[in-house]
Amino acid sequence: MTERELLPVAAGPRIRAVLLDLLRQAKGRAIGSFAFVVGATALGLLTAPLLGRVVDLVATRQPVSALGYPVAGLVLVAATSAVATAIGVSMLARLGETMLADLRERFVDRALGLPLEQVEKAGSGDLTARVTNDVSVVAEAVRQALPALARSVLTIVLTLAAMAILDWRFLAAALLAVPIQLHTVRWYVRRATPLYAAQRAAVGAQQQQLLETIGGAKTVRAFRLAGAHVDRVRARSTSAVELALRGVRLATRFYGRLNIAEFVGLSAVLAAGFLLVGANLATVGVATAAALYFHSLFGPINTALALVDDAQAATASLSRLIGVADLPAPAEPAQAGRRVDASVQAAGLGHSYVDSHPVLRDVDLEVAPGERVALVGASGAGKTTLAKLIAGIHQASNGTVSVGGVPLDQLGPAATRRAVALISQEVHVFSGPLADDLRLAAPDASDHDLRAALAKVGAAEWVEALPDGLATVVGEGGHRLTVTQAQQLALVRLVLADPPVAILDEATAEAGSAGAKTLEAAAAAALEGRTGLIVAHRLTQAAASDRIVVLDAGVVVESGTHDELVAAGGRYATLWTAWSGLRSHRN
Repeated sequence: MTERELLPVAAGPRIRAVLLDLLRQAKGRAIGSFAFVVGATALGLLTAPLLGRVVDLVATRQPVSALGYPVAGLVLVAATSAVATAIGVSMLARLGETMLADLRERFVDRALGLPLEQVEKAGSGDLTARVTNDVSVVAEAVRQALPALARSVLTIVLTLAAMAILDWRFLAAALLAVPIQLHTVRWYVRRATPLYAAQRAAVGAQQQQLLETIGGAKTVRAFRLAGAHVDRVRARSTSAVELALRGVRLATRFYGRLNIAEFVGLSAVLAAGFLLVGANLATVGVATAAALYFHSLFGPINTALALVDDAQAATASLSRLIGVADLPAPAEPAQAGRRVDASVQAAGLGHSYVDSHPVLRDVDLEVAPGERVALVGASGAGKTTLAKLIAGIHQASNGTVSVGGVPLDQLGPAATRRAVALISQEVHVFSGPLADDLRLAAPDASDHDLRAALAKVGAAEWVEALPDGLATVVGEGGHRLTVTQAQQLALVRLVLADPPVAILDEATAEAGSAGAKTLEAAAAAALEGRTGLIVAHRLTQAAASDRIVVLDAGVVVESGTHDELVAAGGRYATLWTAWSGLRSHRN
């Protein structure tokens, strides 16, 4: 297997720049959220001095009635702080969700526009892991970690300020824990950053292997490769699990060091209180308040430092999302060429996925406007590669492809997508109403347009028989369509998109014998009025084409009509004889 070229990952400065840009766009909401959280935190800090006042009143043997005001103050502080905290946290979470939604839209918009060649080189597992796992990690951080971190940091800052107001010596004692905490965080970050990045990459590799194994299950079983593929899945899964366990062990050591810092800091504050009270420099109530302040820091400090763990995971995921979102859109030519017709020309076309292993070599092909040409050859002959080069999905290693007399690089990616449509045997039925699924190809199409396209490919009858017709929910969780019906929908989208050039890459292969005739008729109808290139899985499609081009080991070895090639007795004649015999045997 060749080393995959994974999609890019953003660096730290770029992550910060994106987050600042998102914050600027929601500046008003950010200021409001911050103000509520600061207010709620400041109110909560009044608890310690009120409790200290209670201690002083008890220590000086004041009457019970004197406790009324401090106790009432505690109740008021608790209620007011709770309300303000709820509002602030809610606003902060909404701010985070808004920023995440914006970033997610950027990511999806760019991911949908990625060249298929780049996705294939990275492996679909890399992109899938970013769409699923990485988005989930960032979303979890936004919903829980961000509000908790904001409250914790504010609590720490304001509490230390309150200790300084009580007596600067209490603050000095508390700060003895800081060097231990800072050293612990630096120690942790140095180890956690590369570990979480490796973990995210390992999950992507695991998903890629799962997709390859499950997606090719039929082939794996046919060639008895299940054991080897299970071993690969096990190896990728083991790697991901080992990295996750390393993360758990690292986090455990991290928390252990933080506990030492807490012990040192609280011991220092209590010792300072003992000395100050003994020297009549502070009351028992003030010392109590200082101790309560430091004790109240345990939760926020541990939360803030523990969120370093979540932050590392979220940052690793965020860098992968921003890395894709920042990818430049395919460059369009400064002055795009204009097609003169629907012809296709390939001149001296060659392509290699791996250096020194050409898949196509010096392929010359001309398809006249409106002509229907079938590409025939054994598996690995280069048929699909040629189709993808003509569709602009891959860029040829050498040679040129022109559509309508204009080379693809002069036509530009957008115009190429409008001019050439490729339908493969792997089609997807999107979840939702059937009409919405079809309108992906033509957003402005009316119901009449949809029904006309369905009728053209012979799908109108079964669509009208669905529970709700065009409004029937299909796809995951909806009405299940057969393989033949799903492929017909892909052909309907082709009719609605109405490109001048259409490529069918074994678009009837998955239907089996039962649906083959239905799909072949649907494909023929969908190609009417367009230039058609058919990667023929069934030679009946080739026989019905205007011309047949035979590929062998990446080279064109024959070209002509069905009758001409059968009469010539060459490669195609051999394939046709084998195909005809197989059909007779099946019949």
